[in-house]
Amino acid sequence: MSKKSLKLGIALAAGAGAAAVLAKNSKCNPGTSKASNKSASSKNPVNSDYRNTERGKYEKNSKGIYYTNGNYEAFARPEKPEGVDDKHAYIVGSGLASLAAACFLVRDAQMPGSHIHILEAMDIAGGACDGIFDPTRGYVMRGGREMENHFECLWDLFRSIPSIETPDVSVLDEYYWLNKHDPNYSLCRATVNRGKDAHTDGKFNLSQKGCMEIMKLFMTKDEDLYDKTIEDVFDDEVFNSTFWLYWRTMFAFENWHSALEMKLYFQRFIHHIAGLPDFSALKFTKYNQYESLILPMQKYLEAAGVDFQFNTEVTNVIFEFKENKKIASAIECKVNGVEKGIVLTENDLVFVTNGSCTEGTIYGDQNHAPNGDAEVRTSGCWSLWKNIAAQDPSFGHPEKFCSDISKTNWESATITTLDDKIIPYITDICKRDPRTGKVVTGGIVSCQDSRWLLSWTINRQGQFKDQDKDKVCVWVYGLFTDVPGDYIKKPMKDCTGKEITEEWLYHLGVPEDQIEELAENSAVCVPTMMPYITAFFMPRAKGDRPDVIPDGCVNFAFLGQFADTPRDTVFTTEYSVRTAMEAVYGLLGVDRGVPEVWGSVYDIRELLSSSVKLMDGKSPLEIEIPGANLIKKPLLHFIRGTVIEKILRDYDVLKDGM
Repeated sequence: MSKKSLKLGIALAAGAGAAAVLAKNSKCNPGTSKASNKSASSKNPVNSDYRNTERGKYEKNSKGIYYTNGNYEAFARPEKPEGVDDKHAYIVGSGLASLAAACFLVRDAQMPGSHIHILEAMDIAGGACDGIFDPTRGYVMRGGREMENHFECLWDLFRSIPSIETPDVSVLDEYYWLNKHDPNYSLCRATVNRGKDAHTDGKFNLSQKGCMEIMKLFMTKDEDLYDKTIEDVFDDEVFNSTFWLYWRTMFAFENWHSALEMKLYFQRFIHHIAGLPDFSALKFTKYNQYESLILPMQKYLEAAGVDFQFNTEVTNVIFEFKENKKIASAIECKVNGVEKGIVLTENDLVFVTNGSCTEGTIYGDQNHAPNGDAEVRTSGCWSLWKNIAAQDPSFGHPEKFCSDISKTNWESATITTLDDKIIPYITDICKRDPRTGKVVTGGIVSCQDSRWLLSWTINRQGQFKDQDKDKVCVWVYGLFTDVPGDYIKKPMKDCTGKEITEEWLYHLGVPEDQIEELAENSAVCVPTMMPYITAFFMPRAKGDRPDVIPDGCVNFAFLGQFADTPRDTVFTTEYSVRTAMEAVYGLLGVDRGVPEVWGSVYDIRELLSSSVKLMDGKSPLEIEIPGANLIKKPLLHFIRGTVIEKILRDYDVLKDGM
């Protein structure tokens, strides 16, 4: 028997065995009702013997954190940690992860708000989650946030954050109702030939060899992918497919990025393979992320008495090492440019967002390109992390992520229409009027034949609460910033806002003799060059990203996209909030489980469904592998009439005539 047929046999047997075990062991767990859980008080904490998820998941790990898949944990108020009233917490940065940490300190650790200090270098909160009207430039959004049902930590947080628009409801309530009544999906995923539908038609167009390359990556152990690139595991069988167009434009992966991160993404979102071509898997907020996510959190924290200290740039955290303990003993910072120190005790807590994807952003405007020297950063998140990392190997290796901006940059731009002259070209492509306040493009539209690999999207308008109802804000980004465009014969990074608009209008199909006039008078564009926007995708090995709570740390934790937490994926809002929850619960011993990363990768139904979808409806059993029938036919005969046959038929793996 050949190795390939043996592998197929093993895979089929494993799937059949898993289904059999699932059928045999499936029992109804009555659990506890939502109403009764809500009434649980801190005087009735979770029984230490209670189990509602995988065996051992309630055993705390070395960081003092345990995980749960919900039920009682989702609604119970944890017992107040002992001594929390005597502690102070210093949170460096005010991005999503930092604000989430502060919220968990208030809600779950029940720390007095006045004991929580947020130290922010800028004069506004939000970090990478921005959205602002600049009177000198126009509307600016450096990026957008794609979300989905199973961002377990994110939604756990926002069920407790009051809406700042609708009385007596949460941000989660608002978000749920919005996406229920106006579900997201795209009517045109890609264009070619200047605005013509590329008719990707939901197909992945992967060859059998390409599918096998993806499945091989899916099955590879993490440690075998350390420091490897996507180019090391894929070839043109994948890179020339429509799958790769979807994947790299949606997630901003480049060929030289981490194969490990690619694998983690594939496993994390296996349940969304079918929704990848038309974005039906995604959900979006009503407004830009600053107004929809950051402002409600800030209002919640201010109401709790949390201390925001703006114009405070933290440059280092000094550690004391003794008796196998790593103790944050001082914070060095500059307040309005004046050097200052904060002396800490072992009882104080420090949370640091290490690294930043938007650090060093260079802004342009309608008539100026975002030119500037981004090669050397002598301040900001990267320098802070380098200063911390120099003190102990467990604090990570920032140079792995921030040393080659040619591989970590791309550019985005916010184009705002000023009249109705461009609208018909938009409507012709996305099949929707962008001014209705409902879903417009449903996700990015990628210009498949663009040399910049230009993509653009229009979320629900207005994207800003005070936006003129007749104006439309369009977000545009180019994955390749250093090659000449198709209409503007310059690299994107050297283009003014007007020139970027011209290139976009060219790919919308605007007649060439009208492009310059429309770019000049019917739109205004603000470009933003981000040197480190995909830094977290750089090839890495274990230890390059520090643990959320590094070994030995008693009063210090890392937050955000460059802290390491198992199985979840960076470049997501969920990752920021998950690291914040782990940090707070771990350092304070909060008696509440962190929700598990959604387990679709372990769900036989999702695995069967995704394998068929990835092959454009073809069953894995239809793959022609020499000698495979020797084991396939007897195995199919063996499962006939069983629940295994039913599940294989339900998900189109087993078809009539097989």
